[in-house]
Amino acid sequence: MLEQWEREAPEVDRSPMGVVGRISRLAQLLQAELEPIFAAHGVNGGEFDVLASLRRAGRPYRLTPTELGKALMVTSGGMTKRLTALEGRGLIGRAPDPNDGRSTTVSLTREGQRLVEAILPEHVTNEERLLSELGNKQRAELAGLLETLAISLGDEANAQVRGAAARRRRHG
Repeated sequence: MLEQWEREAPEVDRSPMGVVGRISRLAQLLQAELEPIFAAHGVNGGEFDVLASLRRAGRPYRLTPTELGKALMVTSGGMTKRLTALEGRGLIGRAPDPNDGRSTTVSLTREGQRLVEAILPEHVTNEERLLSELGNKQRAELAGLLETLAISLGDEANAQVRGAAARRRRHG
């Protein structure tokens, strides 16, 4: 593609296409490699993201739909669809928020917790396989570059993580 654009529009800087195109292509390739693990356990990647977010929140494994939506960058409609599917299979429960009567909370059920804990080792092993061509230094460098790009595009979750890490370093 880049060679074709060089031939057809040599005056155009193609370097952004090389970066964005590769990131887009990698997203497709990675998704195709990640989904089979989730599918083998009866969920999809989006549903696993919800379950994993609840599990990593720590006991009592509870968040609001708004917190989940922000963490996963999913619209309220998309989140409702995921939550309805997960609740129908008994993997999460929804209840009124004890701190805000206008809101609900989403909690991981025992079955949901067991499912996350069954998938997680397989998922991490699969990710390790996918990154096996990169050394630790390359992984760290790539992760840092992608984080910088994500923040520049408005990724608040990455910005908050980076800010917390910087505060820890200062107060050491």
